Amino acid sequence: MKHVGQAVRDHALSSSTQGQIVAIGVATWGIIHNRDALVNPEGCFPADYEMDIEGQGRLSCLDNNHTHFLLVDDGTQGNYGVEIELRSSLERCITRKRLGNKDSRVTIPAVCVVLDGGPGTLNTIYNAMLNGTPCVILEGSGRIANVIAQVAGLPLFRVTIALIHQLMKKFFGQEYENFSHLKIIEWTKKIQDIIRMSHLLTMFRISEDNHSDVDVAILQALLKASRTSERLGMDCWKRQLELAIAWNRVDLAETEIFTEESQWKSSDLHWAMRLALDKNRPRFVRLLLENGVSLKDFLKDEKTLCELYREKPGCILRSKLAKRVERTAISMTHVSDEVRHLLGSFTQALYPPSDMSCQFDLRTEETSLRSKGSMGSQRDPGRDLFLWAVVQNNKELAEIFWELCTDSVSAALAASKILKTMAKEESDADEAEDMRELASHYEDHAIGVFSECHSSDEERARELLVRASPSWGRTTCLRLALEADDKSFVAQSGVQAFLTQIWCGGLSVDNPVWRVLICMVFFPLIHTGFLVFRRDEVIHREDVKNKDIESVETVTGSTLQTNSRNLDPSGPQSLKPLSCWGRIVHLYSSPQVKFYWNAVSHFAFLFLFAVVLMIDFHATPSAGEVLLYVWLLSLVCEEVRQVFYNPDGFGFKKKAKMYINDLWNILDVLFILLFAVGLTFRLTSELLYAGKIFLCIDFVVFCLRFMAIFTVSRTLGPKIIIVRRMMTDMFFFMFLLSIWVVAYGVAKQGILIHNDDRLDWIVRGAIYEPYLIIFGNFPTNIDYAAFDLDSCSMNGTDPLKPKCPVLNENLTPAFPEWLTIIMLCVYLLFANILLLNLLIAIFNLTFQTIQDNTDRIWKFQRYQLIQEYHTRPAAPPPFILFSHFYLFVRNVLLSRASIIRQEFKSEELLSWEALMKDRYLLSTKQEKNQSMERRILDTSQKVTTITDRLEREKEASSAAVVQRLARLEEQVCQSAKALQWIMDSLKSQGFGAKEAQPPTWSASDESPETLIDASEKMDRNHVKACELHYPDSKLRRFPVPDEKVPWEISFSSYRPTCFTPADGGDHVDGSESEALDNYRNPRGRTGIRGRGALSRLGPNRSAELVLTRIREGQRSFLEYLAVWDESKETLSLPGGALQSDGCLLVALERTIGKTMYEKLKAKVSEGTKVFEGYVDDCRNTDNAWVENTLLNIHLDTWSQFAADINSMVAGSNGALQWQDVSSKTRLGSDQRDSLRLVAKLHNRKF
Repeated sequence: MKHVGQAVRDHALSSSTQGQIVAIGVATWGIIHNRDALVNPEGCFPADYEMDIEGQGRLSCLDNNHTHFLLVDDGTQGNYGVEIELRSSLERCITRKRLGNKDSRVTIPAVCVVLDGGPGTLNTIYNAMLNGTPCVILEGSGRIANVIAQVAGLPLFRVTIALIHQLMKKFFGQEYENFSHLKIIEWTKKIQDIIRMSHLLTMFRISEDNHSDVDVAILQALLKASRTSERLGMDCWKRQLELAIAWNRVDLAETEIFTEESQWKSSDLHWAMRLALDKNRPRFVRLLLENGVSLKDFLKDEKTLCELYREKPGCILRSKLAKRVERTAISMTHVSDEVRHLLGSFTQALYPPSDMSCQFDLRTEETSLRSKGSMGSQRDPGRDLFLWAVVQNNKELAEIFWELCTDSVSAALAASKILKTMAKEESDADEAEDMRELASHYEDHAIGVFSECHSSDEERARELLVRASPSWGRTTCLRLALEADDKSFVAQSGVQAFLTQIWCGGLSVDNPVWRVLICMVFFPLIHTGFLVFRRDEVIHREDVKNKDIESVETVTGSTLQTNSRNLDPSGPQSLKPLSCWGRIVHLYSSPQVKFYWNAVSHFAFLFLFAVVLMIDFHATPSAGEVLLYVWLLSLVCEEVRQVFYNPDGFGFKKKAKMYINDLWNILDVLFILLFAVGLTFRLTSELLYAGKIFLCIDFVVFCLRFMAIFTVSRTLGPKIIIVRRMMTDMFFFMFLLSIWVVAYGVAKQGILIHNDDRLDWIVRGAIYEPYLIIFGNFPTNIDYAAFDLDSCSMNGTDPLKPKCPVLNENLTPAFPEWLTIIMLCVYLLFANILLLNLLIAIFNLTFQTIQDNTDRIWKFQRYQLIQEYHTRPAAPPPFILFSHFYLFVRNVLLSRASIIRQEFKSEELLSWEALMKDRYLLSTKQEKNQSMERRILDTSQKVTTITDRLEREKEASSAAVVQRLARLEEQVCQSAKALQWIMDSLKSQGFGAKEAQPPTWSASDESPETLIDASEKMDRNHVKACELHYPDSKLRRFPVPDEKVPWEISFSSYRPTCFTPADGGDHVDGSESEALDNYRNPRGRTGIRGRGALSRLGPNRSAELVLTRIREGQRSFLEYLAVWDESKETLSLPGGALQSDGCLLVALERTIGKTMYEKLKAKVSEGTKVFEGYVDDCRNTDNAWVENTLLNIHLDTWSQFAADINSMVAGSNGALQWQDVSSKTRLGSDQRDSLRLVAKLHNRKF
């Protein structure tokens, strides 16, 4: 009790869990020190009890680390062990309760852990094991634990009274002197019974290195106990698996549960998968998947997935769902809405409404409704569980289910988007950081898989980028990467090659830029082969491929590849060369050519704008100025088109937000607004000059906007990104600089100038002049030598001159010159040297930080430029107005959609993607295994494994030596017995020796060979008959150790109780000893005399019938007929006690019924007698015992008699059942032994 209390205390101090462990102590009232303090007539909870260990003497104090105590009082004082019976009953009651919900297959596990202990602990162990509670003995902890550990590995015949005497004296010390011989006999019997129940006994050796493995020993004890349970059947394996999941010991599950003996179906493991998911056991989830769990069957019912979302209250999605559905139950439609919010409004619903589901046709863009069942067959269960794990930020589970997703690249990018969105909404900074790390992890996964795809087949990899994924809202991988801001994914070579292909349009990517520029002006050159088109490259590659195939076919004579090409009319060989008009269309519709024309248009616009502002700006607009306005109108129309053009279905709100988030678009809007204001002022004669000023400022804005053209350059594009970041740094730096500027400026102005009320000169002196000082423009009014009275105004009346400083009577400055000079020096020291160098350092840090990522950021932003010019009309401003007019008529007036989606062979593409994913995972695993950290870990694990193996071999070798010595001792005893028999034979024939005979062992001396022989017989046939507790009574047998069972062995201390029930009670009487001596148990002593619970003295005969048949199939199985007992919910063999000899048929009629009895009546005589003789029964006494007859009747499968029996079994409503003959049959131990004999008779494995 003290050790348990200390363990509870240590756990409470070291654990972060909030729950309190309930520790219930069961103690005897008569041995408690200071127990009078617990007596309170009015009651007191909690009890006021003080521990007084020093003054307790032989009594014991209650441990204050326990939460509750049950105190047992039988009226005695100072007697230990009174509580054992109540403890056993309480444990038995608790272990029958279900663990968790009512559907759980596991009862509350109970384990008896033995640490040290005395005789009372031995009684506790014995009673616990009789109740089926497994025990873990901590070897080396002292006293009774060491005694049991010493004899646990010995054969039973070596566990003798003498050996227990020695061990008790060794481990108990002076306490041994108080033990009586009868107590030692009783303890020997209990220890023998404990060792005999080896399936409930687990030994654990305490050492300094394996304290943490005690939990493994406890779990192994539970698994071993449940595995050897005779009545659990398949539930035995389920119980073991649930225990392993609850304890999170996947290593034991692999070695102890998922073995060749256990055969699992997918449906048998669904509950285990659900439990592993609920308890967050990723290693168990992987183990279950490896052992046959089908996720498709597991999620066949949508209710399972809904319950998984409902039972995770800690995640963000669960809290959002709770707010959305306050009173109604959570459905997958609600989950779909929240996931769509996380992914983005451009996606479609992942889970259609419960009553119908949407199915989209890639070609026609039509929506059709399908039933719930048809849609369920197309769902990806890996996607469903991966999404469930991602929204919980569960990396390990998400990793497992990502490997099972059919669309792995889209799944990884979608996870990145979801996690980044959740990180923005998460209030916990640490949790948000974990989400961002997991998002980066899945971006790396997407990069790895796509890199494998691109290196394998570039064309398929490009199809994968633009394929609309039905599993992820019918969006593409590229769109998901852009929305998730996955710059690394977009920056990889495969994606950039695809963007370059889009940038070139119908032109080849290998065309030099100068050729493209020449053909833009001299377009007839495209018909001369001066410019290469992509279709020409495809046709050329196909021609080369066809020639190679034809050459191979010429050599081999095979035409299989030619026939397969002819069957595919949509292949590349069906492409035709471009026509003249087609070449012109492909040239001018290329985004690359559009960009160049727009760049020329921007240059022309700037030139015209500059000419108008500097040369041609009159009161009446000239033709050039009117052209400028028309040109601007075309730019405004293009900006409006960009806002409303929504091919991806973002919606106007999302599209407008995306538009404003772009810096270049902000400059466009600013440019248009300033131009509109300037134009308005310009058309008003009074504000003509003000309008020109606005237009000049607008020219500056447009020049800045013109920088966007250089973003296409691989050299200038990254530099523009660096400049933008430095502008941000400089903006914040100006706050720091302004403090020094204002501080010095105000102080200088106050010292020099007295009460100047001109705001413009105040600002000039307090801010402008200090700012110019930074760049070397030093003021002249702070020094007497440089002061000029003519450069200032005495009273500040001249608006063109500053006010003079305070002057003396002689018209010289009155301010302290030394102070103004010192202030200037300090100001220059901090502003010019400190702050400006700080700004340079900030710029340097920004440059170094961004330089490594500049290329990646530029590649990511390059997509926006390519997308803009890909969707932009071909004509440049101002001719783009004609394209805008055409689009307005087609899309608005005629309402014709222009979206055409290409359909890909999804199944083939996904299969290929899955293959590439497996390659990526394999390469990742190989790289991880080759890393230094992994090698160190593997080496450590190998050293640990070798150490454990050496320890096991050492233990096995020592146990083997003990067994060999035992066998050697047995052989010596048998040899001595044989020699004694030879000597006796010689004596009987008159060959007596004249010399003195050597001393021989006698029965009274308890010879070892006699003990061995008697012990072997008893171990086989006399175990239950010697159990201390006699069944259906409160009597206890006299303890009879194995060595004292045979009647031939002297046992002077043997004082058994005589038990003969009379009038329904327990009648104990010793007066009939003379009559009882006429009947003696043939197997030996049992510890109780009289008739006991049997019907008569002497043999009590019974019979059992095993009716067998062969069930044919892929394999033939031997089956037996069992009787179902509804009251006890058990199976048994037909039969029963015989009232007299030859009454087997009467016993059968009582168990199988009259109808079956009539059928079997004629067949009983034809049966095979498998066994007849003594049965080890717990009711046996010294004078009454059970003898059994086992009869087997085997049915011919095709006989009429077998058909009649089968029809009766079918009509018995389960009272009669055919069961397989196997070791997993749910019968009692005695009847299992009978069935084993029948299996041996038919040469069947049991």
